[in-house]
Amino acid sequence: MRKPLPPVTRSARRPAALIGGLAALALVAGCGSDGTAPAAGGAEDGAEPISVAAAFYPLEYVVSRVGGDDVEVETLTEPGAEPHDLELSVRQTAAVADADLVVYIAGFQPAVDQVVEQQAADTALDVPFERREIGEGHDHGDDGDDHGHDDDHAHEGEDHGHDDDHSHEGEDHGHDDDHAHEGEKDEDHGHDEEQDEAHDHDHDHGGEDPHLWLDPLAMAAAAQAYADRLGDIAPDRADDFQANADELIAELEDLDAAYTEGLASCERDEVVVSHDAFGYLSRYGLEFESIAGISPDAEPSPARLAELADLIRDTGVTTVFTETLASPALAETLATELDIETAVLDPIEGLTDDTADEDYLSLMEANLAALQQANGCA
Repeated sequence: MRKPLPPVTRSARRPAALIGGLAALALVAGCGSDGTAPAAGGAEDGAEPISVAAAFYPLEYVVSRVGGDDVEVETLTEPGAEPHDLELSVRQTAAVADADLVVYIAGFQPAVDQVVEQQAADTALDVPFERREIGEGHDHGDDGDDHGHDDDHAHEGEDHGHDDDHSHEGEDHGHDDDHAHEGEKDEDHGHDEEQDEAHDHDHDHGGEDPHLWLDPLAMAAAAQAYADRLGDIAPDRADDFQANADELIAELEDLDAAYTEGLASCERDEVVVSHDAFGYLSRYGLEFESIAGISPDAEPSPARLAELADLIRDTGVTTVFTETLASPALAETLATELDIETAVLDPIEGLTDDTADEDYLSLMEANLAALQQANGCA
């Protein structure tokens, strides 16, 4: 049964709406006759809002919470769109080039990486959080209350007053980029070549897992980094940005605590998911096995499906998880063949019509409840 989150105070602000085409360009260029832009987006004291381009929803959520009414955010990935293979329009490229701040995750969306490198290198900000290696996560660092990570929000040597070391201890980066279980030999399954071919797309990300927004502490690090950068852009509003960030960071740390407690005692550790998006949650003691690789549209090999079927039978997995923005067909077929359930585990890559009234925090809470249900967590 799901354990309730500790009480938190939620901000009433929702992520800012997408900026219209010409309005976005007019905003950054300035449109007043005296060379200043009129107040927009609710910026206080008539100040011009800071223009922000956010690569996709989770980053939009965090920067909107931190910036509040003092930012105008354009999200490059539209609601309901799958963000991995985003292609930017000419207008979106111009918005990135002209934005005061661009928030993105390097290695996740090649089109965004390219325009950042070419036109926004000085204004872009990656999430300052240690990446896990693809396929990593089976070493859980069972250290009592220290859940395999130090709580550190420091950004590349900077100290912002949040001495919460969030680096992940005990991670083994010397792994193979496949889904073989620890200690198993590739030849035991006889699908070396098939597995390599099925997971070639993983190497497009340089061996690092870009789905770090599914770690609440990564989003806390992003919140602090955004507050710092927004404060540099508008020093007179820096205290407001920091206060907003502190509020959000407290909520994210409560979320982290809820995951730690809620997944501390489960009947099963194994979780079968549609694509390899949930590895950052492995530090809570779970082992995630995916049908597809890092990209949800990658086709798994027959050998991979057979391997998962064996895993499900051997470990008593009760649920195969589908997700919101990718086809559930393979997951549903696997579950049907093994006579087990399916449920949704949202990678939170974007909102849909069904989740339009949700936000990052509520979706993460729903994911926790789904994992507890599927894994028999006390």
